[in-house]
Amino acid sequence: METNISKTLFEKAKKVIPGGVNSPVRACRSVGCDPVFITRAEQATLEDADGNQYLDFVGSWGPMILGHSHPDIVAAVTKAAESGTSFGAPTPLEIDLAEMVTEAVPSIEKVRFVNSGTEATMSAVRLARGYTGKNVVVKFDGCYHGHADSFLVKAGSGVITLGIPGSPGVPEDIVRNTVSIPYNSLEILEKTLRDTALDIACVIVEPVAGNMGCVPPSPDFLSSLRKLTKELGIVLIFDEVITGFRLSYGGAQEFYNITPDLTCLGKIIGGGLPVGAYGGKAEIMNNIAPDGPVYQAGTLSGNPLAMAAGLAALKLLQAPGFYKELNEKSAEFADRLSGTAAQVGIPVTLNRVGSVMTGFFTDEKVYDFDSAMKADADRYGQHYRQMLSQGIYMAPSQFEVAFISAAQRKEDLDRAIKMTEWSFKKLLEK
Repeated sequence: METNISKTLFEKAKKVIPGGVNSPVRACRSVGCDPVFITRAEQATLEDADGNQYLDFVGSWGPMILGHSHPDIVAAVTKAAESGTSFGAPTPLEIDLAEMVTEAVPSIEKVRFVNSGTEATMSAVRLARGYTGKNVVVKFDGCYHGHADSFLVKAGSGVITLGIPGSPGVPEDIVRNTVSIPYNSLEILEKTLRDTALDIACVIVEPVAGNMGCVPPSPDFLSSLRKLTKELGIVLIFDEVITGFRLSYGGAQEFYNITPDLTCLGKIIGGGLPVGAYGGKAEIMNNIAPDGPVYQAGTLSGNPLAMAAGLAALKLLQAPGFYKELNEKSAEFADRLSGTAAQVGIPVTLNRVGSVMTGFFTDEKVYDFDSAMKADADRYGQHYRQMLSQGIYMAPSQFEVAFISAAQRKEDLDRAIKMTEWSFKKLLEK
């Protein structure tokens, strides 16, 4: 598979863009190759600048749950664009999407739209601090909540992919108000939250960790977290940027029947366009300006193109049986992947929740950050390059997740299994 045009574009990009990319993991350094430059996408297929086609398991990192270029979403964006691309003023579409979100997500009574997941999480934390009058944020090792200063402590996603322990440029007086503890550890969770010396405003968590690979919550983790935060008057924030409208129409909180105080959303609610949102109890949300003293603003928040795309996407996700079919398809695919690994004799631990999954190259159970880090990232890199050469597009990091979409057909997944078996056998030859 020739990628000469992509290589030329990458060299050109590096002269004007740091690392040649606008988000670090895209540089593909951890998997030992250069990125391919994508020029178009349709349904479950990507096409690069050289004309190569790939079966897509990244889905723009989650939002393409319906596949690429869905005609209903394209039509909605086109129609909206004909009336203007940005107003910096209220639009009727904002109300329509807000009503759909509040009807869908159990915890959300009021919602504020922003432009990214990072904006959503940083705004939710500021709101929690303003509402409680406290300062400390508790997060979990390996969970990534965007690149705001206070979150780059033992963060997941590109931070661990690139081996960056934190980030220069983040002042110590900011991160001292962030406490990071092990995911799924009930003992440390209770000890931390009951520490009266800590001035805890909120706990923020990915209900299913998706940025150290897919790591499901242990059976009592989320319920214990909800019980403790409620007892101690600590705001509980679910970062559902990945899981929102992905695991079920009501997100992870509907999937697990756990209701947080605030929820952060992104990805799917913009139908693939840049968008984020945070929402929750009216009592808390009423503290946001102009109703309250906690300030947050954005010229492009509620952008009409993103709102139109989000409305079209959410309407499609309401189709009867959509999530049942998607999750069953994902479960069957995951079982076949695990079976292939066992048959070939290569150690792979596969974690899956709904249509989100990660195959870790390790024979140990992966249940937190430390166990995820035992996976063989070099072997994943070899596997990535081999699969890419056969037209299978995966996340360029052992510590990211694969997404199944409604657009992937049985024959697509059959081909992915066949190529996986081929790749696993080649790994054992090395």
